[in-house]
Amino acid sequence: MRIFGAPRQYIQGEGALSCLGQIAARRGAQPLLIVDRDIHEALASALSAAFMQPPATLIFGGQITLAAIDNLTLQAGALLDGASVTLIYGIGGGKTLDAAKGVALRLNADFVSVPTIASNDSPTGRAIAIYDENYKLAKIENIPSSPEAVVVDTTVIARAPARFLRSGIGDAIAKKFEAERADADGSMNYFGTAALRSALILADACYRTLRAHAVKGMRAAEQHIVDADFEATVEASLLMSGIAWESGGVSLSHAVVRGIARSPGAEASLHGEHVAYGLLVQLAIEQRDDAFILDLMDFYRQIGQTTTLKGLNIEDDGQTAIARIAAWTMDGPAGGNVIVSATEAQIHDALNRVEKLAQA
Repeated sequence: MRIFGAPRQYIQGEGALSCLGQIAARRGAQPLLIVDRDIHEALASALSAAFMQPPATLIFGGQITLAAIDNLTLQAGALLDGASVTLIYGIGGGKTLDAAKGVALRLNADFVSVPTIASNDSPTGRAIAIYDENYKLAKIENIPSSPEAVVVDTTVIARAPARFLRSGIGDAIAKKFEAERADADGSMNYFGTAALRSALILADACYRTLRAHAVKGMRAAEQHIVDADFEATVEASLLMSGIAWESGGVSLSHAVVRGIARSPGAEASLHGEHVAYGLLVQLAIEQRDDAFILDLMDFYRQIGQTTTLKGLNIEDDGQTAIARIAAWTMDGPAGGNVIVSATEAQIHDALNRVEKLAQA
């Protein structure tokens, strides 16, 4: 048995926030909005105009902990005064979306995802990353089904710092190679099955779309304008990448991120930047020729993506950093959703090769 999952509806374009009320209206639902504190004021007018009546709204800011989600759930109960809620909107960055998913899970409500940045592909998925009080990943929860809708207002996305979209491209560009490697290695997708061909086709389309549009899309992002290349880049970074991840699977690129993320200094860089570098390591592990890797590095440079560990702010201490990353990459489950089909020595050699090619 193989499972393919995706949001029930995906809406993208300038002014897409105006569709939020229609989603609730067709469900006959009383919605609850959980909005990122950083963007609430900027979006207040658009959110008010999207609904016939002002919806119940909570403001969220901070880290995603079990305590924070439980507190939001209590606030929701008090705000609604005992009335049931069947539809919860998460509006903001990844932490706010995860907080809203957590409340939806606890209130047995459906979830609508409204990302205001495109830094990774989590808005289309079910996962909730929950951290402890020391900001270390504590557990992963899941809403029971994919989002009821994902609404991407590209006017809002374009206002964000361009670095966020660059990170989203970095997260997305790896999906073709990860899905293909996961399929070859027999690892499972996020639904616990092998991938249907549809997921692999979408992962390939994600890569081809980014290679065709992301350079110009990043230029648009840096100018905070929306054009056809920007729209294509956002769609690939959110929708195509998100479905490719959940329904196709991840592999060595994300495994290498385990080592990168634990490295001193790496906390200053974004997840998608880690994945982009992890892809270079995966390609080196797979013994792709130099020309192939150098071509991808050239694409990275055109969009402003780093090709070195130094560019990820990882402290330069010679071979120690590379040795640690290789060891930490192996420090995870040997099966399940990520199969590390390489030895520590192979990963170490691949890291060295990437660094040398980057400096060539």
